[in-house]
Amino acid sequence: MTLRTNIKTRLFLIMIGFALFISIGLSAIDQQRLEEQAVKHNQSQVQQTEEMVTSSLHSFEKAHYLFEEETASKMQENTYRLLDKYKDNPHFDEWDFEQLEQQLGMDIYILDTENVITHSSFPDDIGLDFEACCEKLASVLNERREAGHFFHDGMDIEQETGEVKKYSYMATPDKQYMIELGYSVEESQIFEEFNFFRVMENLADQYDSIYDIHVLNIGGYSLGEPVDEARLSPERREAFEKTYATKQPSEVEEEWKGEPAIYRYTPYESKVDNGTTKNKVLEIVYNNNELQSVLEENRNNFYMTLVIVLTVATALALLISHWIAKPMHMAFHDSLTGLKNRAAFNDFLRSQLRQKSQETALIMVDLDNFKAVNDTLGHDRGDVLLKQIAFHLSSTIRKGDTPFRLGGDEFMIIMPHTNREEAESAAARVISDIQHSIETDHSLSMLNVTASAGIAIAPEHGKDPDVLFKKADSALYASKEKGKNQYHVYEEDGYEEDETG
Repeated sequence: MTLRTNIKTRLFLIMIGFALFISIGLSAIDQQRLEEQAVKHNQSQVQQTEEMVTSSLHSFEKAHYLFEEETASKMQENTYRLLDKYKDNPHFDEWDFEQLEQQLGMDIYILDTENVITHSSFPDDIGLDFEACCEKLASVLNERREAGHFFHDGMDIEQETGEVKKYSYMATPDKQYMIELGYSVEESQIFEEFNFFRVMENLADQYDSIYDIHVLNIGGYSLGEPVDEARLSPERREAFEKTYATKQPSEVEEEWKGEPAIYRYTPYESKVDNGTTKNKVLEIVYNNNELQSVLEENRNNFYMTLVIVLTVATALALLISHWIAKPMHMAFHDSLTGLKNRAAFNDFLRSQLRQKSQETALIMVDLDNFKAVNDTLGHDRGDVLLKQIAFHLSSTIRKGDTPFRLGGDEFMIIMPHTNREEAESAAARVISDIQHSIETDHSLSMLNVTASAGIAIAPEHGKDPDVLFKKADSALYASKEKGKNQYHVYEEDGYEEDETG
């Protein structure tokens, strides 16, 4: 491979590398930006869902609060009626709960000291143990039992059916029982007007990424769904409890109807409810299908962009390297002979001398009586001779040695990894080869054109490039003074003359 080809190849690789670096960097930044936008869009749907469900709950509770006081007063009045009945007849087995429910318009539950429902107008709930199913609520019930006052909460669920109800509690005077009343919120006109279940259904239908939405009570049970049909898995239960306790969102990955899904839990705090139902948790079940689809499309676009950029960059790199390779080659090469020039010599020699563990020889070669060639035969003939000298130098020296044209008829050979004996042998061959070539040309032979050489060796004669150059030049001058057509090696106290080749 020629040096020009080498420069062209290096330029091509550098430009390709630079183009790839810039294009990949910009494409990667753009890809990251698109991915962030896709993620934000996906998160935005979930966030909008949270905000709309929260807003719907707040709107319902505010509207419900307007008639809640009336409902609470009615529940308190009914509770006192039942307490009076208990004073007259403390044997609940003798009570007709079905008839009482019709009279009061509310469900009736009797809890014993273990917080177990022993009697009720809703037979399916008899035997329900709050200590087992609802530890948080059971703890609150124990406190209320001891307080002996009337308490009412906001909306909660009927565990058997999932129906949204309002509950009240008050202990009997002997603290042996707790009278609980339940009023169906879903039967009110307000619930029909501000039905948050309908809002949640519409949101799930509106967004492809939303699978389902639930409002969970203090026990982690979903409003509107029977407890047995909506129990949380251990992982979801842990996430729910974490959110309920810390008031911070949490997520867990599971399946929803056989599909990969993310369950997100977000705290909700009522602005009007001060009972045990004040705090709830929103459960939003969503997927990343749309996000993954967008990300996959972005990745495909990214790869396609890279292919296009690489193709364009390769074409441009080939074109530009072709344009630039020649002037760059000429900057370090002699235009006439094709040898490396003085600028390349200086860089090469300094680089070579940095390798301190080896000997390097400089052989300066100069044509004798070259001016006569230009004056007598013309500059064109002189140029032909210089090209011949360059050819002989390149073909005579060892592999790894480098010839230079310093200017005019002055040449230099750098021989790395050498010694004095090899340098002298090379100089003798060069002089002999040039001499034989000139002897075949009668016109040059008549002008007595020959070659002289001077040798300097590093580190013997110095380590500085300028010093070595001057000593090689000094040795060349000695060769010319001694009669030309010979070489000399630089010596501090003179010049040791050798026979020419």
